[in-house]
Amino acid sequence: MAYIITISLVLLSGLFSGLTLGLLSLNKNELERKIALGNKQAKKVYSVRKRGNLLLCTLLLGNVAVNSAIAIFLGNIASGVVAGIIATGLIVVFGEIIPQATFARYALQVGAKTAWLVKIFMFVLFPICWPIAWILDKTLGDEMPTIYSKKELMKIVEEHKGSQHSSLDSDEERIIKGALSFSEKSVRQIMTPRSVVFTLDSNATVNKKLLKKIKDKTFTRIPIYKNKKDNIVGILYIWDLLYINLGKKVSAFYEKQKVLQVDGNTKLDEMLNLFIKENRHMAFIKNEFHELEGVVTLEDVLEEILKQEIVDENDKVVDMQKIARKAKK
Repeated sequence: MAYIITISLVLLSGLFSGLTLGLLSLNKNELERKIALGNKQAKKVYSVRKRGNLLLCTLLLGNVAVNSAIAIFLGNIASGVVAGIIATGLIVVFGEIIPQATFARYALQVGAKTAWLVKIFMFVLFPICWPIAWILDKTLGDEMPTIYSKKELMKIVEEHKGSQHSSLDSDEERIIKGALSFSEKSVRQIMTPRSVVFTLDSNATVNKKLLKKIKDKTFTRIPIYKNKKDNIVGILYIWDLLYINLGKKVSAFYEKQKVLQVDGNTKLDEMLNLFIKENRHMAFIKNEFHELEGVVTLEDVLEEILKQEIVDENDKVVDMQKIARKAKK
């Protein structure tokens, strides 16, 4: 009978100890995310985890009470020193180390299976634990949510990609990291510099020579300026030159809508929103003197998110910034 009581008390000690570490290691925000995604285990655990201080008081009180009962019971059937050694060994090994190591690895699974039992403990010990938990709630406030910085999120993504337990692949990792970091860059960092921007004068005559020049450049959208390159007045779409009569001015074909102009310090997330809002694919970067610095396209912004060049079958030049740097040397 003594063995049964001892084993039962040690098991209870291990249960309280393991539940304390396991349940309180589960973040409330993480459980809420799992619940929103339909995780039934998280829903069961959250029912007891949502009141963290009450749960903490209940489990700690239960753990201390059971450990004290073990020491008292063993003291009645053995000498003081022997009882102390046995109680310490049993509590440390079977009441702390083994259950905590197990619950730390399988907190959600074990917590879901024992949530009903924890509710019973909370109900029984409620008169004692509630006042203590209420004081803790008032003095300490709500639990602080876990908020990650962008760099921490990217590190988490890297760790997920490198884990055999994650379904995240290298392409998804690249895109997620690109989406997290692209807003830190400005359009000036990714623009096609003025020196290599292909433009046309609105007064230029459309002839075979000009058409061949446009064909060789392979661009589908060409900025049109009037009088000087800084005065961009529209965009020429090459498909508008199909089936035309030669000899007309470029001004007869380009789109005369207001062009999208931005400052070079405009962040890429803001630029993407502008492209969507204005229904544009190209914007012109102007400095404080209203001089043309360069051109940025929707494709350029998407490349920063995807971390990969978007090149169609007609592209001959991929990195226009590299071409501009070579031209300066």
